[in-house]
Amino acid sequence: MSQNEKSVGENRIRETFGRYFEDFTVGDIYEHRPGRTITETDNTWFTLLTMNTHPMHFDAEFAKHSEFGKCIICSPLTVALMVGMSVTDVSQKAIANMGWTDIRMTHPLFAGDTLTAESEVLAKRESKSRPNAGLVTVKTSGFNQDGVLVCDFQRTILIPKRGHGVEDKANY
Repeated sequence: MSQNEKSVGENRIRETFGRYFEDFTVGDIYEHRPGRTITETDNTWFTLLTMNTHPMHFDAEFAKHSEFGKCIICSPLTVALMVGMSVTDVSQKAIANMGWTDIRMTHPLFAGDTLTAESEVLAKRESKSRPNAGLVTVKTSGFNQDGVLVCDFQRTILIPKRGHGVEDKANY
């Protein structure tokens, strides 16, 4: 049985995801795969969902007169995809996200670009108010298909210690 599996009965194995507080080591870098090729439809739906009315995200005629010459991917979509990509490695077992800081958009993404991401563990400490959990801070960086950094941010997550996660309490 691999590290990402647990026995739940005779000849029954369940896949598990995520890390407990003890599993994080400062300096480790998790490469999040698979990547995600972003489509024009993704971008349009996201701008509609979030009520973002800036025409750079959905009006090709407007955007062709900009410095980019075409529509750009909505920045919060980039961040949301990077967070989603990182869940399995970083926050699958999280109790809560405590916050995001230092969000930087360093290069535009366009429809057809493929986004990949990685997270580096910057810090970890035991929680002062929750003895069964700790705080983990990561820096997540996103890259396009050419390896160009397009976005990065820091995120702090409250993570349970081994034996204190939801799946440890429920038959999950």
